[in-house]
Amino acid sequence: MDEEPRVGRLLVASPRLADPNFARTVVMILARHPAEGTLGVVLNRPSTTAVDELLPSWGPLAAEPAMVFVGGPVGAQGAIGLARGGSDTPAEGWAPVAGRLGTVDLARHPVDLPTPVEAVRVFLGHAGWGQGQLEAEIDEGAWVVLDAGPDDVACATPDRLWRAVLRRQGGKLAWLANVPLDPRTN
Repeated sequence: MDEEPRVGRLLVASPRLADPNFARTVVMILARHPAEGTLGVVLNRPSTTAVDELLPSWGPLAAEPAMVFVGGPVGAQGAIGLARGGSDTPAEGWAPVAGRLGTVDLARHPVDLPTPVEAVRVFLGHAGWGQGQLEAEIDEGAWVVLDAGPDDVACATPDRLWRAVLRRQGGKLAWLANVPLDPRTN
């Protein structure tokens, strides 16, 4: 299995990861620099704030559920927009991550972007790892590195995403989706 954490891939928390910031999360890697570290956003932690409350011009493009998501414990005042667009070419206000998926400049109005946006997910905060930190956590078995599916970012049922990503892998990884929250209750 390819366990290389690259931009556009997923980090899926193993059941043994007890950190409450990351228990049963699915994180998409958005940036990776060997000397600086890795940055990603948690895809399955919606907040109770609607996108149109925070960013009215982006509200109509928000993927269901149209809530702002908690992207991670770092930089909780900063927003990151991750969208499906029409181009895999970088341009002002648009930075491709994987295929037609990219980050958008949320300070701009959607119609002012160089590529049409089909759907956006807004994240407050992000997850970050210093140089070598993520690799150590992967080696310890805290994370499983997997390819993203086309609908993972804009999943309409984020509370089911962790299980769904594991189940589609088959074999032992699919079995992990059945581990109870508290193994003592098994």
